[in-house]
Amino acid sequence: MRKAIIAGNWKMNKTPSETTEFVRELLPLAENAECDVVICVPAICIPAAVEAAKGSNVKVGAQNVHFKDSGAYTGELSAAMLKDAGVEYVIVGHSERRQYFNESDETVNLRAQAAFKAGLTPIICVGESKEQREKGYTKALLEYQTNIALEGFEAQDVAKLVIAYEPVWAIGTGLTATDEQANEGIGIIRRAIENKFGKEASDKVRIQYGGSMKPSNVKGLMAQSEIDGGLIGGASLKAEDFSKVIHYGK
Repeated sequence: MRKAIIAGNWKMNKTPSETTEFVRELLPLAENAECDVVICVPAICIPAAVEAAKGSNVKVGAQNVHFKDSGAYTGELSAAMLKDAGVEYVIVGHSERRQYFNESDETVNLRAQAAFKAGLTPIICVGESKEQREKGYTKALLEYQTNIALEGFEAQDVAKLVIAYEPVWAIGTGLTATDEQANEGIGIIRRAIENKFGKEASDKVRIQYGGSMKPSNVKGLMAQSEIDGGLIGGASLKAEDFSKVIHYGK
């Protein structure tokens, strides 16, 4: 039985002081959560988040990581830096990183490997665009992105990763994937993992849904057989909203 994982992705929102205030508000609301709870905050907010969440069930994640250990990469952060700062998770290959910062499937793989080797848990994002879905490429694209992202990993390692299915067409567009569409996409990813790494790995790996999960739709999505949690955008910016998502079973 896979334990659900709900991770908030704040994107470029909140200052360090706002982060401290948010975490203090969230902690009593997040108590007794049956899922793993993660907040992926802007890099400048990591120290504040780690300090405020210390000793609680709320874990801190980063939103990106570089694939080199060190070097002349101005503005980047290595996996070792994040690990030393108290980060436990890191988002890799988010659609906005692919769209605005030229992330490729190959660099997503390199970042995921670097994070995992440093002891971080990568949350690896894959997903199709509206045009790709309309042309019938969803299955082929998800299989391809999943296979490339996991290149070089061993089956026992894949079982420890987190994958996030984020249909790009359902993020900030006003369009919404149905519970069944979300479940179908995650099923495709899981079968791709089974084909490449075996059934044990595919049964253990946790796959989130990342297309506008919020209090109003979380119950239906989490009732689906393949969905193991959510990568939450806007609904993770208010402690009360986020707490309703992480307590989806109540």
